[in-house]
Amino acid sequence: MGRGLRQLAELGLALLLSTLIGWERAAQQKSAGLRTHTLVGIASALMMEVSQHGFTNVLGLDNVSFDPSRVAAQIVSGIGFIGGGLIFVRRDAVRGLTTAATIWLTCAVGMACGGGLPILALATTAVHFLVVRGYPLLFAHLASGVDPATFEVRLTYRTGTALLPQLMETCTRRGFRIQEVKVDRLPERADPAARVLLRLEGTADAGQLTSELFQNDGVTEVELTAAADDE
Repeated sequence: MGRGLRQLAELGLALLLSTLIGWERAAQQKSAGLRTHTLVGIASALMMEVSQHGFTNVLGLDNVSFDPSRVAAQIVSGIGFIGGGLIFVRRDAVRGLTTAATIWLTCAVGMACGGGLPILALATTAVHFLVVRGYPLLFAHLASGVDPATFEVRLTYRTGTALLPQLMETCTRRGFRIQEVKVDRLPERADPAARVLLRLEGTADAGQLTSELFQNDGVTEVELTAAADDE
């Protein structure tokens, strides 16, 4: 009876910690959110319980050997299928790496809970929130002391979809200040399109910004250049 209560407590801890991790991913509107992370954590904990206690009735039989680490090794291998399904490439931009890594971490947290290592599970969950939530704030603080750079983004997009406000919102969300906007129609093209010049200032990664801008379906060309100095 005591062992059963302890196993239920370990599954409960896995439920709690994996739910916290999944809640953070869901708050970021990622593809794998609350339910996926919670199920991964609980399933990993359960498989660890089975690995340790599910074969005790056959241990006394002749010619029977038992290696509890084999189930744990298969959990690590199997979780790669879920993680791999979350990673995709669109227009040379890789997406889903952080979420896939979080799925892997949630699996490890569940294994630690099921393996009777609650302190490690709690510490790893705390480290997850430190890395995912704390690191962006830290790097933003460090970047605040860097002089902002000015550059120009020239992009071509299909008109008629109200895309320009979305593109400008992406720039400001990335931490850039829009200094100038110039829009020119392209009447020579078969499909209605326009070319816009955005003069931006900021300390964030301009390469990541151009990659995100290019992922919009209506954007056909993106060019990043250093801003010309005003005379």
